[in-house]
Amino acid sequence: MTGKIDARLKQLGLTLPVAPGAAGSYVPWVRTGNLVFIAGQGPVVDGQMRHPGVVGRDLDVATGQAAARIVILNVIAQVRAALGGDLDRVRRCVRLGGYVACVAGFTQQPEVLNGASDLMMEIFGEAGKHARVAIGCNALPRNMSVEIEAVFEVE
Repeated sequence: MTGKIDARLKQLGLTLPVAPGAAGSYVPWVRTGNLVFIAGQGPVVDGQMRHPGVVGRDLDVATGQAAARIVILNVIAQVRAALGGDLDRVRRCVRLGGYVACVAGFTQQPEVLNGASDLMMEIFGEAGKHARVAIGCNALPRNMSVEIEAVFEVE
């Protein structure tokens, strides 16, 4: 299915991956009423972890931002799956919850997650503006550098 958001993705030179399956005892997304909750996604491309490690030790902020951009494409792929392929049914990205694996004392989690937030707004425009939390942690599953969960309001 193609629409306004698919055209915007093409204009930006972006291709959404196939929505990854769950990596454990959960589902990748849940829809309740007009909300879609997306489970934590990582920087995975074609089944391979990209930019693994800890920001501030293995990765710099710019590489963390690149990882966050990959993650948001996986988040949007899950939304597409939840909406039967029609991203034009997204009314708004309500909230992103972002987690950055980082060294003790690292305080630039917001800058890392700006990679995801900026891309969300590039793709969805006003509907991409969202509330957000940026949390630093000592480790993430499977050595992910960035993990993001999301909530979307949909038609």
